[in-house]
Amino acid sequence: MPPQRNATRSAQTWSKRLLGVSLALALTSLQGQTLVEPIQGEPDPGNSKLDAQLFYQLLLGELNVQGGEVGTGFALMLDAAQKKHDAQLYRRAVDVALQARSGESALKAAQAWAKDLPQATEPDRFVLQILLALNRAEETAPVLRSLINRSQGTARTDTINAIPQTFARVADKAVALRVVNEVLTPEFKRPEQAAAAWTTLGRMQLTANEGSKALVSARNGHRADPASIFPALLALELMEQGQIMAEDIVRGQLKASPPSSSNGTTVALNYARILLDLQRNADARTLLLALTKTQPELLEPWLLLASLQVQDNTLPAASESLQTYMRLARDSEDGRGARGLTQAYLLMSQIAEKQNDLEGANAWLDRIENADDIMAAQMRRASLLARQGKIEEARAHLRSQPVRRPTDVRLKLVAEAQLLREFKQWDEAYNVYSEAVKAFPDDQEMVYDQAMMAEKANRLDEMERLLRQIIAAKPDHHHAYNALGYSLADRGVRLSEAKQLIEKAVELQPDDAYIQDSLAWVEFRSGNALRALEILRSAFKARPDPEIAAHLGEVLWTQGQTEEAKRIWREGSLLSSDNETLQSTLKRFNVQP
Repeated sequence: MPPQRNATRSAQTWSKRLLGVSLALALTSLQGQTLVEPIQGEPDPGNSKLDAQLFYQLLLGELNVQGGEVGTGFALMLDAAQKKHDAQLYRRAVDVALQARSGESALKAAQAWAKDLPQATEPDRFVLQILLALNRAEETAPVLRSLINRSQGTARTDTINAIPQTFARVADKAVALRVVNEVLTPEFKRPEQAAAAWTTLGRMQLTANEGSKALVSARNGHRADPASIFPALLALELMEQGQIMAEDIVRGQLKASPPSSSNGTTVALNYARILLDLQRNADARTLLLALTKTQPELLEPWLLLASLQVQDNTLPAASESLQTYMRLARDSEDGRGARGLTQAYLLMSQIAEKQNDLEGANAWLDRIENADDIMAAQMRRASLLARQGKIEEARAHLRSQPVRRPTDVRLKLVAEAQLLREFKQWDEAYNVYSEAVKAFPDDQEMVYDQAMMAEKANRLDEMERLLRQIIAAKPDHHHAYNALGYSLADRGVRLSEAKQLIEKAVELQPDDAYIQDSLAWVEFRSGNALRALEILRSAFKARPDPEIAAHLGEVLWTQGQTEEAKRIWREGSLLSSDNETLQSTLKRFNVQP
């Protein structure tokens, strides 16, 4: 896999250290309860729930966990929790299972916890998260409904608003939408939660590519509470995706809760940004002028207004807006405006340049301490342009940034290449890296990035040429050996050479789990499945990673160990359900772990 693991102690010393750790863990398992009182005269033996039998069981459980017998340790911990009906012990059992990357055991402990202590909400949250990580969204309705019903007032609204983010990584968006719709149905009729509930449904519909239905939900939420910001913010997202009809919801919210209120400000600022992105400058100007008049202490409206004024060439007004912004930013105690000062200095420089004051323009640029800040500020604008389908305009925007030092050239090229990579324009990204390598021929990391992009663009001969160039220039570049060897192994070609390359990478970086993964992969491709299995188990233990999980699961599957393969794939999904390699593997084997 391309990159993205002391001294011997005596048995007596090791046992003492392990015993100390285990004692600490055992004692803290009952956190919040009086286990050990300070010695003041005679000790009080009645203040502790930790009797001798429980102490021994906890100690034995922790010793097993520390010694690698996690399953036994988990069983002892869960048994102790059930005997004592103790939340902290249940939590420790869940933690042990999660540390062992055993989602099923963690789910078992969390469900037992929820059943044993039905008044607690924490176990339900664990159950929900674990079910989602195990890709079992269809089973989440009861626990999600329970979490909502246990919350009241603003906490209930917060719980509902958090649902889309909680379900964000669920692969089957249709199932997630169906479950959430079922659970929220009663909330649509509750006046206090209706707006949030409809908004959450709309966000789930948007994620499932049902934009027209999301617009209906946003309208229903706005109808339930015209002043609520939730449907209006959803409407703004829909506007960004081209659904201009959603704008009526935004306008209605601003009318019900004008910019003089905190709610109105949140919506108004986002509305102004989108109007600027849509190049509706007149509407944006009207809104920003209203904001700076009603809430002159706010920072961002002044900066947005100044940007628009510079674009409109109303330079004196722009300068005044920027001076106000910089004063507010410097006076801000929480540092909210510090990052925006970079943009303000850039705009002041542009104003000076437009006024033919080149010395003044350079003086403003000199105030920017870190050139990276310039590109960071501009990357956001370029990314917004690209998301609107204006990728060429985004690229032009990045290239138009001023060059004050040689490193700025590199920053601009890297920023452009990264933008193209983000939108999977592999060929164009490769061309930009080629340009960067010509400008910085001795930058081997740049050459490496070019090689990786050549692979994405299916220019495999070029990728190999570049990686060999790196190896010749820098013989200790383990990433280059590993990447080339893995590429050959993954395609099943020149396996003997692939193994030599990866073994060289192992020699240079023996503890790198990703390189170990590559070594296992070439062994597997060479027909040495048992050796591959041994290496992959070790690599996954050292560094739990979804791509290593994908490979480990595949080897297990081919060896007939399908249940264990599914378990490993589930654990990989627990780490990252949207990993491309893992998803590709599951699709290839037609498996839903």
